[in-house]
Amino acid sequence: MSHTYEYAGFWIRLLASIIDSIILIVALIPIMMIIAPNASSGFTGWTWSDWLGQIIGAVFYIVCWVKFAGTPGKRLLRLKVLDEKTGENLTVGQAVLRYIGYFPSTLVFFLGFIWIAFDSKKQGWHDKIAKSVVVREL
Repeated sequence: MSHTYEYAGFWIRLLASIIDSIILIVALIPIMMIIAPNASSGFTGWTWSDWLGQIIGAVFYIVCWVKFAGTPGKRLLRLKVLDEKTGENLTVGQAVLRYIGYFPSTLVFFLGFIWIAFDSKKQGWHDKIAKSVVVREL
């Protein structure tokens, strides 16, 4: 069966990100309460449980992009994260690059994400780095 797609814009991708954030928070809070119930960073920086939460989040996103072509929020909204050239699921390398690309996308007032609203392929900086696109199934 052949599918028709269009590039997914800023607002629907933002909604998908909000859904994913809620899912991660709901999943991580009980895990962190079990693993590190007394963890507190105060003014000294991150604890090991903070780092663990970041690692779990990274693995969540990377696995979802590679195996399912999107996170639960994206899939719920009929969005897919695909290779820009082939239209296939991302490779592990592309998914890692895309995740790492989130950092420069956030550094200057989230300009790398806002870029999605103005780009012809609706790509953020992280998409350009990984050579990925986010599409909506019609």
